[in-house]
Amino acid sequence: MRFRHPDGSTVHLAYCTNVHPAETLDGVLAQLRDHCEPVRRRLGRDRLGIGLWLARDAAHALVTDPSALRGLRTELEHRGLEVVTLNGFPYEGFGAEEVKYRVYQPDWADPERLAHTTDLARVLAQLLPDDVTEGSISTLPLAWRTAYDQERATAAHTALTTLAERLDALHELTGRSLRIGLEPEPGCTVETTRDALAPLTAIGHDRIGICVDTCHLATSFEDPHTALDALAQARVPIVKSQLSAALHAEHPHVPEVRAALAAFDEPRFLHQTRTLTAAGLRGTDDLGEALAGDALPDASPWRAHFHVPLHAAPAAPLTSTLPVLRAALTRLVGGPHPLTHHLEVETYTWQALPPELRPRARAQLTDGIAAELTLARDLLTDLGLKELP
Repeated sequence: MRFRHPDGSTVHLAYCTNVHPAETLDGVLAQLRDHCEPVRRRLGRDRLGIGLWLARDAAHALVTDPSALRGLRTELEHRGLEVVTLNGFPYEGFGAEEVKYRVYQPDWADPERLAHTTDLARVLAQLLPDDVTEGSISTLPLAWRTAYDQERATAAHTALTTLAERLDALHELTGRSLRIGLEPEPGCTVETTRDALAPLTAIGHDRIGICVDTCHLATSFEDPHTALDALAQARVPIVKSQLSAALHAEHPHVPEVRAALAAFDEPRFLHQTRTLTAAGLRGTDDLGEALAGDALPDASPWRAHFHVPLHAAPAAPLTSTLPVLRAALTRLVGGPHPLTHHLEVETYTWQALPPELRPRARAQLTDGIAAELTLARDLLTDLGLKELP
């Protein structure tokens, strides 16, 4: 979906396909047919943006077979879909029964991460629509915090510098300008936007910036205005923003609230949980850990890294951090000029919701994704952006 900002520039809105797990190119093609095109039709749109997730095997197949890449582009056009952004965070196995810590491997100190992201860039340069010259790729924020020493930090920074040089060369070759955004996430070396300032300033290349995920921003209790002001002051480019909402519990000491939270403690994904105390931010790696005994202080609200549907906040006594998303979006695209032109709805946890909230059929998932995009569209038009055909 495209929108015209009052300054005349185009803002792109997509939804991320990591909600439809697929490891192979055939699986990606099936996603387009079974999910993405039906969402477009449900919205009554001639064109729909998708934030494509390509696992390692799918990306490698595309970069080594030009005919396969041409076939994917043809299939996108045939189904009324367009790609200006990729989700390069998960490497493989995102649809496994247990993902947890595996999603952070390989990290940026491992050569496989540089090779994979280079493949993604080469693919995206060929998938961009003819009238679009700028693409974005989000990636993990360097590494999970453990086993990350100075030696690995140096290797990660070197890899990102190498990537920037490759993106420069790709621009010269194709005329397509691609940028990479580190996506701060609780528990990682770069947990907050503030944590991103030092490494990104050290790398010092405008092709390497940040992806602001509004669920992660909220989980870490970051104020959107403060965070975005700091990025602007440091001249860190906001490559893209993922529009998402975290799980919020106002009174985690109440037994009924804990019982409600326990329904979201599931085995597939990691749900880092945080609370803001007088002594600063406290947290656990997972929701179950927070709920067990006194691992986390419960005198103040808790937020958990669980991407809940944007249009459907959990039932009381829980809610979502949609207000944080609204505030962030107002700053991102509500000013005289957009701080980013790439927005991506990323709710990948539909099948991880409590059983009674999960879509039971493909059509229900289509309805849910369409409803999220409708909410995002309405937020954008309320900010003065005009929806384009």
